Amino acid sequence: MTITLNSTGLTTAQVVAIARDGDAVAISREALGVMATTRAHIEALASADTPVYGISTGFGALANRHIAPADRIQLQKSLIRSHAAGMGAPVEKEVVRALMLLRLATLLSGRTGVRPVVAETYAALLNAHITPVVHEYGSLGCSGDLAPLAHCAMVAMGEGRATDRQGSERPVPELLHEAGIEPVELREKEGLALINGTDGMLGMLALALHDLDRLCDQADLIAAMSVESQMGTDQAFRPELHGPLRPHPGQTRSAANMFAALQGSEIVASHRTGDDRVQDAYSLRCAPQVTGAVRDTIDHARLVAERELRATIDNPVVLESGEVSSNGNFHGAPVGYVLDFLAIAAADLSSMSERRTDRALDKHRSDGLSPFLAEDAGVDSGLMIAQYTQAALVSENKRLAAPASVDSIPSSAMQEDHVSMGWHAGRKLRTVVDNLRRVLAIELVTATRALEMRAPLNPAPVTADMVRRVRGVIEGLGPDRFLAPELEAVEVLLRG
Repeated sequence: MTITLNSTGLTTAQVVAIARDGDAVAISREALGVMATTRAHIEALASADTPVYGISTGFGALANRHIAPADRIQLQKSLIRSHAAGMGAPVEKEVVRALMLLRLATLLSGRTGVRPVVAETYAALLNAHITPVVHEYGSLGCSGDLAPLAHCAMVAMGEGRATDRQGSERPVPELLHEAGIEPVELREKEGLALINGTDGMLGMLALALHDLDRLCDQADLIAAMSVESQMGTDQAFRPELHGPLRPHPGQTRSAANMFAALQGSEIVASHRTGDDRVQDAYSLRCAPQVTGAVRDTIDHARLVAERELRATIDNPVVLESGEVSSNGNFHGAPVGYVLDFLAIAAADLSSMSERRTDRALDKHRSDGLSPFLAEDAGVDSGLMIAQYTQAALVSENKRLAAPASVDSIPSSAMQEDHVSMGWHAGRKLRTVVDNLRRVLAIELVTATRALEMRAPLNPAPVTADMVRRVRGVIEGLGPDRFLAPELEAVEVLLRG
């Protein structure tokens, strides 16, 4: 599929489609026309005697130096080369593609002053699946994701490092030649425009929102399976207890999901009378309140993402009047805050999931299930160590929930004396999301086995369908066997 980009920005769905799924991009004539008009203003300023930041001066703390016309092309090259200073492991292909796509979208706004050929080069790199090597460390989330974006710009110049469609690193000139892409020679303003944005952190936010939407739906279903298998009640999820009494939209939706999933369950019906328990444990009864709060946090983060996707992040920026003005819109605080907020919410959701698993494995709390859901407890250990793995993942998530955006280390000779650390908030959120999926996979394996142990009572049709899906990728109850591949198989099931 090909997605046509214009000057009005992107949606989160389009970011995921292009960055992760590999959809192609095209640029509208309207966007190229807007860019050409703005570029004329830049070239007029470049030929004038008055120094203008980013066009005829140095950068950052060196902004007070006027650069002679003969040196300005070298100035742009030097800017990119010096700023491509990342270190550490390469980041994921989908993050780099999102980074490039969002910078391209800003270029198409017509407010950065670059030539259309620069945008066309970025589009060609995306379509050829030439992915710059971008390193884990280098961005402070202010003045843009400078180092990551500079590594991308290096490849557009025909330099740096990149991988091909298959993920193999090859010489950049060879990759460009094979794809029929001419390296671009950057002119006034263009180097700065390619690195001055929140694109890395925003791209990671868009991808995380997509993943967390799905994980919340999965968490509701898996929690319902745990409630059912642990002889819990569905009555705490009745609609009249949520929207009318506590009108949080996320809670109402999660409760509705869980209540619907448990309809028709012989297991739930079997203990509606004669059960002497007054209330279920919090990890069962309060699941909609927690998952629902995660949903509401996602909605807030999505609002921030949608605003940022419509924004033009550059410094200086070209106004409609043609005036070039310095600003601070590159500061990543709005994005960094919600990245951190999502990590907190996702970490708490993983914590509740682990508690439900632990209850199912404890013979004193599982209402008659075999210890650790083992076939022959004592000879077999069942899912004992799967819960250890869950606990390790949850502990890691708790550590990663500490916000990155509260930190700031001044840089650029104190010119950039407060930074957002939004890139780091995005990096740790990606780990939290992956860990949450793994935690839910272990709860799903546990709840599936527990439901089967309730035979001959049948689970609800919805939960029974999930049991069948799990059994399509791993075997049922039996003597202990190599467990790690089974946990991974169920994680892959949730990912897909």
